[in-house]
Amino acid sequence: MDARSRTTPKRLTLAMIAERLGISTATVSLALRSSPLVAEETRKRVAALADELGYIYNRSAASLRTARTNIVGVVVHDILNSYFAELVAAVEAELVQHQLTVLLCNHGDDFRRQQNFLETLLQYRADGVILVPSVGTSAPDIARIERAGLATVLIARDLPDLAETPTVRGDDASGMRMAVEHLIGLGHRRIAFVGGRSQSSSGRERRRGYEEALEAAGIAVDPALIFSEQMTRNDGRRVTGEVLALKPTAIAAFNDLIALGIIMELRRRGIDAGRDISVTGYDDIEEASVWSPSLTSVWNGQQEVGRLAALTLFDMLGGRPPQELHRLVRPELRIRESTGPVHG
Repeated sequence: MDARSRTTPKRLTLAMIAERLGISTATVSLALRSSPLVAEETRKRVAALADELGYIYNRSAASLRTARTNIVGVVVHDILNSYFAELVAAVEAELVQHQLTVLLCNHGDDFRRQQNFLETLLQYRADGVILVPSVGTSAPDIARIERAGLATVLIARDLPDLAETPTVRGDDASGMRMAVEHLIGLGHRRIAFVGGRSQSSSGRERRRGYEEALEAAGIAVDPALIFSEQMTRNDGRRVTGEVLALKPTAIAAFNDLIALGIIMELRRRGIDAGRDISVTGYDDIEEASVWSPSLTSVWNGQQEVGRLAALTLFDMLGGRPPQELHRLVRPELRIRESTGPVHG
């Protein structure tokens, strides 16, 4: 018997099938389990190649999906935003008390990155996920992962037509109304609104709160003063010149990062926030209170949102229905140095 005949035949693996088809190993595994996350055409391609190569799916191993792994995914869209860092810390602090391991994903509002991570959670038989849905996520997308066995709680953003999926978030419309009412109370009538994605519930709700506060005060909403799709500190710095060209006396920012970016650019131009122009933020991240000038902001309950989301998921994993399906955490306005009466 020569050396070649004594060699053990190479075992066919999921990775080999994945490489042949140019897809991920997780996708192959889900396709062989007829997961609804995988398109029908992809499932047929995987099944055909597996049959051709003689791959036999280990269904006894697959049946382990019904066992608990104590793995939970937490998916956010911007971990560099301190709001989400604080929220994730609150989630983890609660879950580790129940011996659950947290896997974190930052999807950056990239739907495909979000889906790849969710597929990976299913591949590793995770028990559940706490998810800030990316822009482009639909109700059927969430329904598919729930049918595949992943207990799901949405945070920070919600989706229409998901009446049975638990959601925990701050009351965005109410919080922004508080901020704009504060500015109106200081005499401001020309107030710009900067930031928020028009495709996200938080972007739409905070804009609604801004518009409702103006309308209640008899101030016409000027679309030219609304600058959507800004999300970061750099966005705030970049758009400041365009905002100032319209001569507002106050700026209500979608979040603290945008507000702090605006204040940085104002300072570079020799303009004092709180004296020459008022600026409000939203989220009340830790940095807001120590900035100079300190930032008037709306506390968005990140610690409470994280804690409640974790407890809701833990109840679901224990077979207990959520105490409330849709929880709104009441925001609080925290007034500091970046706002003041109309100057001059």
